[in-house]
This record gives sequence, C-alpha cells and structure tokens, in this order.
Amino acid sequence: MNTPTLIGSLVFAFVLVVLIGVVIRLMVRGWRHRGQLQDALIGSLPSVPDTVGSPTVAATRGQYLGCTLAPKWNDRVVAGDLGYRTKAVLTRYPEGIMVQRSGARPIWIPQDAVVAVRTERGIAGRTIPALPHRPDDGVLAIRWRLPSGTEIDTGFRADDRAEHRRWTEEDE
Repeated sequence: MNTPTLIGSLVFAFVLVVLIGVVIRLMVRGWRHRGQLQDALIGSLPSVPDTVGSPTVAATRGQYLGCTLAPKWNDRVVAGDLGYRTKAVLTRYPEGIMVQRSGARPIWIPQDAVVAVRTERGIAGRTIPALPHRPDDGVLAIRWRLPSGTEIDTGFRADDRAEHRRWTEEDE
C-alpha cells in the first residue's frame, strides 16, 4: 500500500469513527430529553405497601418488557428505570399487582388503578405474534392509571405462556 492510499484510509477511518461517535451521542441526548419530557407525565409511582394479603394469582416468572404510554403500544416510557427490559416476577394480591424486577426497583400497581389485564401481540417494540389456536402466546399487558392521571401499559412475557390465561381470567 502506498503512502497516499494509507493516509487516505486513515483519514476516512478517523472521520467514520467521529461520525459514529456523534450519532451515538445524539441518540443518548434524545433518550435523555424524552425522559425529561415524560417525567412530568409519569410523576411519582405508587409506593410499595408494607403488608399485603395472600396472592390471588401466584408468582409468575418471566421478562418485564417495559412500559408504554397508553394506547400507543410502541411509545416506550423512558423516564426512570421503566424502559429497561429485565427478568421479573409478577404476583397479584387483593390490594394490587407487584412487579419485582431484577436489578431495578419493584413496581406496585394498586388494584383501583388497574384498568385492564389482557394479552396483546406486542408492546414496547417487542412483538410476539399470537397464533389463532394459541391466543395466550402474545404479551401480557396491564393497563393502569398513574397517580398523575396518565394511563400506561406494562408489558410482561411469562416463561410459560399458558400462565397468561390465569392473569386474564382473574381480571374478567
């Protein structure tokens, strides 16, 4: 390789690295700005109660997929730590629903704030097509109203999709 070609290649590589860095920085900046805008909509989450009754739906292991602003299944909530996917355990009590997330604070959904519990094809950029003969294969979506009045959907996918039926039957 001759010297002008080597210099041209190094300049091109440098410009490409700088361009990629700028794009990543703009993406992070946009994510933070969106979080700041949503902070006003979301407000503070309900606090976890000190005591609860015995579970009405036993603990279901799976993956917390994130929260979205209702009714837009693809408008992810990025405020706080609500936008990150993680392993979780979902349990329903007479007082509400507990989402215990790995590596994040638990989410408490008071019973009077629950609007609907249903299965959907997708939530927060995650789509799982439900087959006609297996309607529980999708995502478990819990629509609930925050203290600020904003409605959000919380997405959960159980390790065993048949457990979704227990959650939707309980809500009927």
